[in-house]
Amino acid sequence: MTANGQPALPGVARSGISAVLYRLLRQVAHMVNRTYWRVAAEGAESVPVDGPVILAPVHRSFIDFFLVSEVTRRPIAFMAKDNLWRSRLGGKVLEWLGAFPVNRSGPDRGALARAEAVLQSGGVLVVFPEGTRRSGPVVEDLHEGAVFLAARTGAPIVPIGIGGSEDAMPKGSKLLKPARIALVVGEPIRPPEVGDAKRVSRHQLRQGGEQLRAELQRLFDIAGRRAADYASSAPRAR
Repeated sequence: MTANGQPALPGVARSGISAVLYRLLRQVAHMVNRTYWRVAAEGAESVPVDGPVILAPVHRSFIDFFLVSEVTRRPIAFMAKDNLWRSRLGGKVLEWLGAFPVNRSGPDRGALARAEAVLQSGGVLVVFPEGTRRSGPVVEDLHEGAVFLAARTGAPIVPIGIGGSEDAMPKGSKLLKPARIALVVGEPIRPPEVGDAKRVSRHQLRQGGEQLRAELQRLFDIAGRRAADYASSAPRAR
């Protein structure tokens, strides 16, 4: 546990300086979100204020990691692809932000164990159910990680639609563009019920995955409309 009673995050050093850097970087992300993209978050009150929770956003842009921090003041942890650790400094900054590496070429049991540890300690874990950045308006082919972790730990899944982030930084781009971004947070989805053995059946994974996919699609559609409405109502430069 940290000094303020929050669970320590795997991948984040437990020294006082790292806690200060984490808070500083969160403030920087918040400032950029609110001033450059004028992010509007709707339904953030649905995120539990304590206990384990999985935040499950759609994923259309690299900046989605930073945008999700707008829906809760709690420390968050998330997986990031391991090749981002090729840069020692870049990897260290990611760790300060609460990230830990995952190898996406196959099942990464180590990353899964770290993710489960975040939730078992009562923390907040960001899991992108689509697995990687996608493009376009359709949510499909979800990975099973979010539902599996929810069943194993009892953590609810909070689905999040993000509209406008693909305009701000589409997949493959290295430049940030000004755009209006909207986050729409759904009601928590209860985890599948499992026995003491914590075994999750294929049926439970499929059923939970389809429920999550349908809700993500609904929220993504709403968030897209919200972002478009914000952009059209913004004052135009003369």
